[in-house]
Amino acid sequence: MILSDKDIKKRIEAGNILINPYSEDMIQPASYDLHLGNQFKIFIPHSATVIDPKESVSCMMDNIHIGDDDFFVLHPKCFALALVKEKTGVDSKHVGRLEGKSSLARLGLIIHTTAGFLDPGNDLNLTLELFNASPLPIKLYPNMKVAQIAFEEISSACEKPYGSSGLNSKYSGDEGVQESKMHLNFGN
Repeated sequence: MILSDKDIKKRIEAGNILINPYSEDMIQPASYDLHLGNQFKIFIPHSATVIDPKESVSCMMDNIHIGDDDFFVLHPKCFALALVKEKTGVDSKHVGRLEGKSSLARLGLIIHTTAGFLDPGNDLNLTLELFNASPLPIKLYPNMKVAQIAFEEISSACEKPYGSSGLNSKYSGDEGVQESKMHLNFGN
């Protein structure tokens, strides 16, 4: 069951949910508004001919850091990774579900192409998978509201929270934009 505003506040006070920095003003009826950070990663198209999931893509991506008064332009049909400003976390009995903001979706901005799940036991700065589906470039500003996260309580505390030994938790505790680590699934 998705937590209401009242229950989100209770879980934050009890330490079941972590949001840092936290502002009660960002609590919505059943979610919490998240802001865009300053870090981005983009593919460098001329650096490779193909993406191979068995290989690291880190050498195919550029790291971009912009100032608080600057902006990032996401061009039509382009993809970028970006960091959420807030560090969010849940205990072993809760999950988070990342969702877009409808006002940005109506501009053509998709904020996560598939990975919008905060596993029990993880706390990190979420990486967004941005895609511009519009025919025009979109300016993105640090600290703008970019997403929302809804929280749910699972049926019982999980036996192995994210990051536990043997789980292959590739993104546990991340604080920077993370490119795909799919290649680690192949044992390279």
